[in-house]
Amino acid sequence: MPMLKIFVGTMYGGALDVAEQVKPVFEEAGYEVAIFDQPTLEDLTDSPTDLALFCVSTTGSGDFPGNFVPFARAIEEQSPGLASLRYGLIALGDSSYGDTFCGAGRQLDRLLEEQGAQRLGERLEVDAMETFMADDEALPWVEEWIESQQLKVA
Repeated sequence: MPMLKIFVGTMYGGALDVAEQVKPVFEEAGYEVAIFDQPTLEDLTDSPTDLALFCVSTTGSGDFPGNFVPFARAIEEQSPGLASLRYGLIALGDSSYGDTFCGAGRQLDRLLEEQGAQRLGERLEVDAMETFMADDEALPWVEEWIESQQLKVA
């Protein structure tokens, strides 16, 4: 059974809630799913990651949440080379912050791209100004993502 790893960057639990809500959708599609809410670079690189999903909220001025900073910093500093990584990205933000809207998700996307990782499909950006519960937007996106990227294995 292929492994999907969900890496969560969250301040108040919203991104973790999204991860927990989409987990059963991936299980139905034939994946073993692990959620990392205190992710380390080793979680990504030490064992096979067939597919990764990043659920990252934005804090402050477009910054990563505290639990995600060491993970992002490790990618940047250690340049692990992630050419075999295929991933999706759900970025949570608040458009009232203007230019920094979903800044953490956009920054992570660039970081992964610089390491050779391949994003499958478009990044989902969930705006807290328009969507009260992020999973209301994330669940249909994940279902469509699995379908459009032909990720179903079961």
